[in-house]
Amino acid sequence: MSSSQPGRGEAPSAIAKLALRDQLTTARNRLPVAQLGLFARAVAGHLLAAEEVRRAATVAAYVSIGTEPGTSWLLDGLVAAGKRVVLPVLLPDGDLDWAAYEGEAGLVPARYGMLEPTSRRLGVDAVGTADAVVVPGLAVSPTGLRLGRGGGSYDRALGRVPVGTFTCVVLHDGELDRDVPVEPHDRAVTAVVTPSGLRRF
Repeated sequence: MSSSQPGRGEAPSAIAKLALRDQLTTARNRLPVAQLGLFARAVAGHLLAAEEVRRAATVAAYVSIGTEPGTSWLLDGLVAAGKRVVLPVLLPDGDLDWAAYEGEAGLVPARYGMLEPTSRRLGVDAVGTADAVVVPGLAVSPTGLRLGRGGGSYDRALGRVPVGTFTCVVLHDGELDRDVPVEPHDRAVTAVVTPSGLRRF
């Protein structure tokens, strides 16, 4: 989901976010494809070993695209561990519905290059029933403020997650501890995982 160019009168934080997104996206596009698979395995290993994920009955996750840190190993590992996995379905207004993951065969192409499940829709509030929530992002601040792609979909979703729930953004190394500009709608996460490890805020 791409962000539109800020116009006159746009908040300075929105302009700063756009510049940071451009910088981070450019850096991701330079990553060697061969490394992405190794990164995906490492991220899956860290998350599957996390106590919060091991205890979880239901995990809200997502299907990675492009040069995002891969989630295929994570999804397979969650299913193998007996977890119920729910994935986002992008609605026309940019909000996120959710549906159960039933394997790669149950995924279909959607907008912005995304893959979405074809199973029964569970409603926008279904993310609030997950015991652990894994979300995409481009960067995170030292206090857990997450920078997304600009659509606001995950800020809305995280707003429905009960306080105290394990919420983790998946990033590449080098995307942590960034000075993320803050806007009123932004929602912090409780943890970040990269190929190098898991950090809780």
